[in-house]
Amino acid sequence: MQIQKENKIGDVVAGNFHTAKVFEKLGLDFCCGGKKTINDACLEKGLDPVAVLEQLSKTGERNISSDHFDKWDAGFLIDYIVNNHHNYVRSSIPSITDHLDKVVNAHGSRHPELLKIQKNFTEIKDELLAHMQKEEKMLFPYMKNIESAVQHSAKINVAPFGSVNNPVKAMESEHETAGKLMSEIHSLSNNYDPPQNACGTFKVLFGELKEFEQDLHQHVHLENNILFPKAIEMEKSLNMNPSCSI
Repeated sequence: MQIQKENKIGDVVAGNFHTAKVFEKLGLDFCCGGKKTINDACLEKGLDPVAVLEQLSKTGERNISSDHFDKWDAGFLIDYIVNNHHNYVRSSIPSITDHLDKVVNAHGSRHPELLKIQKNFTEIKDELLAHMQKEEKMLFPYMKNIESAVQHSAKINVAPFGSVNNPVKAMESEHETAGKLMSEIHSLSNNYDPPQNACGTFKVLFGELKEFEQDLHQHVHLENNILFPKAIEMEKSLNMNPSCSI
């Protein structure tokens, strides 16, 4: 959809929910004011419609597909996971939380499933933020050390947690917990299909949650099925020094 200044704000957000962030940043109401054209809304706010259209043109669908991750070195894959998926989780949580609060306050009495969705997402948020911190501070640096030792035929000291299998099992368990909570949100939201009379914020929220689940699936896939097995195999090939720890 090529966005024009004659398009209604609500229609633009319905076509690409990512544009909601632009409208929110500029103070343009895509919910109650969704029937206004971009041009009219900009004139009311004293904004340049051309500049707004330029910002909107930079929004797009999140591309999370690839088929070559298994060919990447562990360190490169780790950096990709952190820069792409960890940063996405951290940047998307505030917006989803804000929209959840607004939608629950406005529609929770008529749609009690929203309260459960809110509860689940709060648990997912808390779980993932702590989970990613553990990976970035403990597990991922150790995996990079393993890779460096393999590349240089060097010895490596045993980590305080022992084999890399130990934190990997813990991370996989936490992945499973987050996945189950997200699956419940998927069902509670009727596959992220908002009610027929849903407001703009309601629709944006479900679009964000759908994207969040898609990203989580890719995120977990890269770790469980590619990175973790790669690290375990590399560790097996090393001459470990059991008398020391890093």
